[in-house]
Amino acid sequence: MLPVGLGEPVAAAARLLKQYNIGAVPVCDARGNLRGMITDRDIAVRCVANGLSPAETKTGDIMTRGVITINDNAYIGDAARLMADAQIRRLPVCRNGQLVGMLSLADLARSTDCDTEAAEALCYDVLAHDIEYLHSASLLT
Repeated sequence: MLPVGLGEPVAAAARLLKQYNIGAVPVCDARGNLRGMITDRDIAVRCVANGLSPAETKTGDIMTRGVITINDNAYIGDAARLMADAQIRRLPVCRNGQLVGMLSLADLARSTDCDTEAAEALCYDVLAHDIEYLHSASLLT
């Protein structure tokens, strides 16, 4: 888990994404409270495609807000159900508002406690993406 600060340039977040081969980085304030997430898609669509400079644009300006989180004392099955219901691939884990970890679908898939929930979340996500692509390509009416 490698958070970036609200005021850090988008380019710093992009370097973390590349260095660690990940698709999202949490954005935290100075106290470590989670404020949002910045994804490779946020950088491409909200920054670069709008002609903004990744070196000058702050992560807090383009991050995804309203991130769904889970408490660090929750059961893994609850996390899996939350991820499936919300159709999210990454779930920030917080304690008293502060980010303490990140749970991914891959983590759930490796857990013997929730294989069914992880598979359901992953399959639904892949299916939704494929349907969205077909609509955008005008292959599905």
